[in-house]
Amino acid sequence: MHSDLPKVLHPLAGKPLLGHVLDTARAIGATKICVVYGHGGEQVRTALDAPDLTWALQEPQLGTGHAVLQALPHFVAVSPAPTFQTLVLYGDVPLIRASTLQRLIAAGRDSLALLTAHLDNPQGYGRIVRANNLTEGKVTRIVEEKDADDAERAIREINTGILVAPTAALARWLPTLGNRNAQGEYYLTDIVALAVAEGMPVVTAHPDSAWETEGVNSKLQLAVLERVHQRNIAGALMEAGVTLSDPARIDVRGELACGRDVGIDINCVFEGRVELADRVVIGANCVLKNCRIGSGTRIAPFCHVEGAVVGADSIIGPYARLRPGTELGSDVHIGNFVEIKNSAIADHSKANHLAYVGDATIGSRVNIGAGTITCNYDGANKFRTVIEDDAFIGSDSQLVAPVTVGRGATLGAGTTLTRDAPPGQLTVSRAKQMSIAGWKRPVKNANPKKD
Repeated sequence: MHSDLPKVLHPLAGKPLLGHVLDTARAIGATKICVVYGHGGEQVRTALDAPDLTWALQEPQLGTGHAVLQALPHFVAVSPAPTFQTLVLYGDVPLIRASTLQRLIAAGRDSLALLTAHLDNPQGYGRIVRANNLTEGKVTRIVEEKDADDAERAIREINTGILVAPTAALARWLPTLGNRNAQGEYYLTDIVALAVAEGMPVVTAHPDSAWETEGVNSKLQLAVLERVHQRNIAGALMEAGVTLSDPARIDVRGELACGRDVGIDINCVFEGRVELADRVVIGANCVLKNCRIGSGTRIAPFCHVEGAVVGADSIIGPYARLRPGTELGSDVHIGNFVEIKNSAIADHSKANHLAYVGDATIGSRVNIGAGTITCNYDGANKFRTVIEDDAFIGSDSQLVAPVTVGRGATLGAGTTLTRDAPPGQLTVSRAKQMSIAGWKRPVKNANPKKD
């Protein structure tokens, strides 16, 4: 990966690769989950540790069979019954589906079950060798490419590495593995021959799509799987009735929940948990993170919404920014180049142009003029501004918190408000306008004197 970040912590759809695998393991109801990590993997453990995980250090790293052997004590301790199974997954194979794994587990109730796939180009993968070279014959062994002969390299059925086996059988097999191979490693795949020697059936299951079993070993492969994942999300959204202007140009890095008749334009990014109610329309090039958007609201292009709740039938943007703690009522208009932070704005109020509203409580039917700023920070502490119902804030006004604008009050344009504005009155704070007769604008000297 040419990176200081461990491979399994590189993000796919905003989540570490290993995080996807752990979530899938949880989704299929794993009784116990053990993560095997190597030298330097403390960063992985710090990033993803959780109460339902156990960790096993593999040092030195002597192959896949040796890795599973490190985890085995954690499973033997909780699986005295012969019916317990151990499923082996890989932290850099993020898109394996729960349904595929459930099918594999069902196939391996009393057997060693391998997840295999047929590839047009199997280069780099271990090959599945079947009895009498029949495509549906009994599996006899797996041969790694480095150890395969020409005939074996021609086999197109490959081992994905994902398997499920009786835990008790793994406890018998793993300590007996040898490392007489081209890599000098203890291959997990050698348990196939051990199962065959015991007379235990070796069965296979297959993923619905080959990309489920693709791993990540480069930034290029990561980018390819990112687009596969986003394409799948886009497909699911459209199947549920969401209109996407271009399903190839959407990124969901978390969870996106949509109501009926939702429309999403191109190049939108959704992070964390985002909820779009019925008839919400999202314009092009918007970023929404951990927010809820009410029914009928329209978000114009180039808006950023994070940690905010937007009421129904509102209009946001273009080029608006709603920061954490923003709560908007219904029919609220937030226009171009307006920033709202940690503020509540009630129904039917509007700030249509070039304003900053921070740490404020704003009532209903309030008009905030262009260039208005709530001065909420004195360099050390933040204070709150209150604007009551039906107030009108003239353009280019500064409200120096803590301050209250009373119900129905009007601030004249250019006002710097440092004391409360009484309800129902006009408050103006500006220098007296003067016109000076006979004044002439200075002009440049046609022959400036040189020093």
